[in-house]
Amino acid sequence: MKLKISNYNEIRNWMYRNARPIDLARWQYHFEQGSKENIFKALAVYQNEDGGFGHALEADCWNPNSSPIQTWRALEIIYEIDGEANNPIVKGILSYLKNGKDFTGKYWLAQIPSNNDYPHAPWWTFTDEEKAVWGYNPTAALAGFILFYETEESEMYNKALNLATQAIDVYLSNSLCDNMHELSCYLRLAECIEKYNSNIENYQEFISKLKENVEHIIEKDIENWKNQYCATPSRFIQSPESPYYEKNAKLVDAELDIIIASINEEGVWNIPWNWGIYEHEFAISENWWKANAVIDNVKLLKNFNRIEEI
Repeated sequence: MKLKISNYNEIRNWMYRNARPIDLARWQYHFEQGSKENIFKALAVYQNEDGGFGHALEADCWNPNSSPIQTWRALEIIYEIDGEANNPIVKGILSYLKNGKDFTGKYWLAQIPSNNDYPHAPWWTFTDEEKAVWGYNPTAALAGFILFYETEESEMYNKALNLATQAIDVYLSNSLCDNMHELSCYLRLAECIEKYNSNIENYQEFISKLKENVEHIIEKDIENWKNQYCATPSRFIQSPESPYYEKNAKLVDAELDIIIASINEEGVWNIPWNWGIYEHEFAISENWWKANAVIDNVKLLKNFNRIEEI
């Protein structure tokens, strides 16, 4: 099964009518030879003076203040386009991470107190610092990004290296991770280490366990993919080159078929969650998330040659 060109054109039209500038710039970059510069320009409006990100870049939290999660989201976008370390936005992010705000000494907080002052999904409500530590989500990924973008001679690089080592030690000492978001952060850490920093103790053991963990955590009941928020293969496998693809190829193929078959009446894809509060604001955020789902799904279909033609 392949996505028809008529469906692709309908998806493109929806993006131009509905997506915010950052996601339209990402669409153009991936599918219309758009520039990295336009993505950085669109990202800049979400960056605060301290270098961190807020303003609902992570669309489930409308907090304008800088937070580790929203900054993580910015780094994911920058990493997605192979953004350069010398870009002023990247330097600003590194400055924010260096200042230690919302950092406990071992973890960056997933929730911050000022979230409560603005519309947000229930899972971003801050109650206390202990509950705001979500294991190594987003800490493992942030440590990986620092290793990827910071110079090896810097103090921050060495701190991130220690954080990464601690995160890997904790991961290896525990049973398989059952939280798909935390596992995604570990996978991002592994990818950053693989590209530039392979001399970490226990690294090969770490990679071996990650492969086992991906197979373990993917939801095997295909029916659940259609109406539940769960770990589908594409959360971890975005192309045939993925080290996790071979053993999960049949599941990936099944998901690609479901993605093509599940286009909604708008011509795009629904998102499988709801805030249950802030009804007006969620309706806006829902469209932002749909645009993100469009980018993820069309990239996936393109990578697996599941589009008739572009």
